[in-house]
Amino acid sequence: MSQNAQTIAQQGDALARRNALVLASAQALGGANPAIVVSLGGIVGAQLVSDPAFATVPVSAMHLGLACGVIPAAMVMRRLGRRGGYLVGAMIGAIGAGVAASGVVERLFWLFCVGTFLCGLYGSYVQSYRFAAADTASEGFRPRAISWVMIGGLVAGVVGPQTVLWTRDLTPAAPFAASFLALGCLALLAMPLVSRLQAPPVVRQASAGGRPLSEIMRQPKFIAAVVAALVSYGLMSFLMTAAPLAMVGCGHSVGEAALGIQWHVLSMFAPSFVTGRLIARFGKGQITVLGLLLTALAAIVGLAGISVAHFWIALVLLGIGWNFGFIGATALVTDCYRPEERVKVQAANDFLVFGSVALASFSSGGLLHAGGWDSVNWLVFPPVLIALTLLGWQRLSGRVAAA
Repeated sequence: MSQNAQTIAQQGDALARRNALVLASAQALGGANPAIVVSLGGIVGAQLVSDPAFATVPVSAMHLGLACGVIPAAMVMRRLGRRGGYLVGAMIGAIGAGVAASGVVERLFWLFCVGTFLCGLYGSYVQSYRFAAADTASEGFRPRAISWVMIGGLVAGVVGPQTVLWTRDLTPAAPFAASFLALGCLALLAMPLVSRLQAPPVVRQASAGGRPLSEIMRQPKFIAAVVAALVSYGLMSFLMTAAPLAMVGCGHSVGEAALGIQWHVLSMFAPSFVTGRLIARFGKGQITVLGLLLTALAAIVGLAGISVAHFWIALVLLGIGWNFGFIGATALVTDCYRPEERVKVQAANDFLVFGSVALASFSSGGLLHAGGWDSVNWLVFPPVLIALTLLGWQRLSGRVAAA
């Protein structure tokens, strides 16, 4: 590397470090959004709808909002920049939380689902924080920049469930409405943080001459990375959505279910302190594979028993597996595009990932009701096997191309 190129990389990494700290702080607040909705969505849904098969629809609506929001969010950020887009996203989150609280107060299931859908739209902005941290980072620093942002989820892992525990009884006439109002306050608190972001302007495709999206998506590395990401995230959502309802159905308390989600969210983000270094040492593909294997192990523990310990251990393993699998896959995706292509590729990646997450979440409630907790766990293994096969194929294709 030339002296000039090295200087540019160092300057980019200095900005990336600053932005990663800003985004980690915003993640600490925005990351509480899914933790609160997942902890309460199925439980509140069961109170508002007569058919228990539809109890998890509010959680699924959040994931659907996430999937539907990634492309519009990318368009907003192309027009307003990262900072402007994140301010818009936080405002949507505050409005969505207010609508969800109104649905609880009025006992309107559809209105509650509209509110959680809007919370999902907010999540589509929060999810891109990890990519924003990598925008100015050198190739060597990107995994660490992504991990730094994910560390903010550690605080979110405490803030979200503890917000539920502190606020669930504040409105006795409408249980949990106060929790969603608190969620709106957290979204508003994120606004002054994201306003401090210093992101580079997004390069417009028309003048940048980037490759067609179809060409980028045909790369073996892109296919393997996206499938690994959607399997890691989809299965995590599949099990996490069903777990609180399954725990309550097995005789455990709402508090134990919320604490289970807290341990799960903490384990999702705690490994981020070392994930970037592990990727740098062992490789992106290897860490992604480890994450998928841990996800399968979580299902094995889930099949082994229904005590609180079984649920909590499974959720912890699921969180760690998600961290390794999703961060590793995200780092693989960043290798698949040029700077001028990043927005469209990131949007395509997130649309595919969160579309699958929405489908997984919609199906988990019905499967739990029809077949029980065991059936949910058994369905983990085929997708893991598919993702592992594709990662092996990608590695083999890379070796053949290098030869």
